[in-house]
Amino acid sequence: MNPAPTAAAPASRPGGQRMAALKQRLQRGAHAASDPVVARLFRLGVRADQLTVLGLLLSGLAGWAYFDGHFRLGALFLALSGICDILDGQLARRAGVVSRFGAFLDSTLDRLGEGLVLVGIIGFYLRNLVALVFQQSRVLVQMSVGLEPVTWAVVALTAALALVGSFLVSYTRARAEGLGIECRVGWFERPERMALLIVAGLLRVFWAMSAALLLLAVLSFVTAAQRVAHVHRHTRGAGMDH
Repeated sequence: MNPAPTAAAPASRPGGQRMAALKQRLQRGAHAASDPVVARLFRLGVRADQLTVLGLLLSGLAGWAYFDGHFRLGALFLALSGICDILDGQLARRAGVVSRFGAFLDSTLDRLGEGLVLVGIIGFYLRNLVALVFQQSRVLVQMSVGLEPVTWAVVALTAALALVGSFLVSYTRARAEGLGIECRVGWFERPERMALLIVAGLLRVFWAMSAALLLLAVLSFVTAAQRVAHVHRHTRGAGMDH
């Protein structure tokens, strides 16, 4: 399988190329800013895998905080988890211990951490929906400000779709690369998804998280579709499949 067409694909789409260039600039800036921290961690003997596991634990705490309604605390834990995600790769490269298992572990725990966060958010909305059954006085209070009980169910469903979409984005890339096709295309990857949930959590208003989940769901499915189209172009579109 010839990977050359895949490598050239982003250049054929100016919008995608600009987005990729912007992401690269942001990544370089983040890495430059975190280099002193990485150097300090290296001197202390901290291992990249330890940061990866710490990032998962922080994601789990973020999921619990979101579930319990502490959205700003959840956003803080999620931001700290994101910092660990930036640092672990840099630390592995600095220590010269970059490995295939380390990359596998990092990706796997990233997926698990993201799932825990979104499950926590789903649980928050379902928890409030169930509370209306046992505290019916709350129904009238919420309806008086325009919040229908079904809204909690709709937002929980949106969060579930966001979870499916985020996993689909990761799966399409992994499956494509398993076929030997580089697949870094798409607008909306894990850093963007996490940033959206962090901002929505910090705002701590109902519409912000609802809008963030809707955007996350829609853009995740769009990104997955971009990757499906990318693989199609470099297989059937290139005459590689019959």
